[in-house]
Amino acid sequence: MYVAMNRFRVTPGSETAFEELWRNRRSRLDEMEGFVEFNLLRGPSFDSHTLYASHTIWEDEASFRAWTTSPQFREAHRDAGLNKPLYLGHPEFEGFSSIEGV
Repeated sequence: MYVAMNRFRVTPGSETAFEELWRNRRSRLDEMEGFVEFNLLRGPSFDSHTLYASHTIWEDEASFRAWTTSPQFREAHRDAGLNKPLYLGHPEFEGFSSIEGV
């Protein structure tokens, strides 16, 4: 299993717009071999931002890497630059390979 996460620091007051953007987008993840699950997670709020993480689970890292070079990925992210006013800085990517699971 491979878990891919992007962390976003969403500006105060932009939480609803950020969440709606994710709810209404066409991700095309379900078209990808090896895709298991997606979640958008809301974390703690601070004076400067609210923390969010997009969280995908893949059968393996190769499946995730195939997603990042696919036409589906390019289409799903084509307008991402238009959304930068909603969050601070760039999303922070973190990838994890499973060592043990129950």
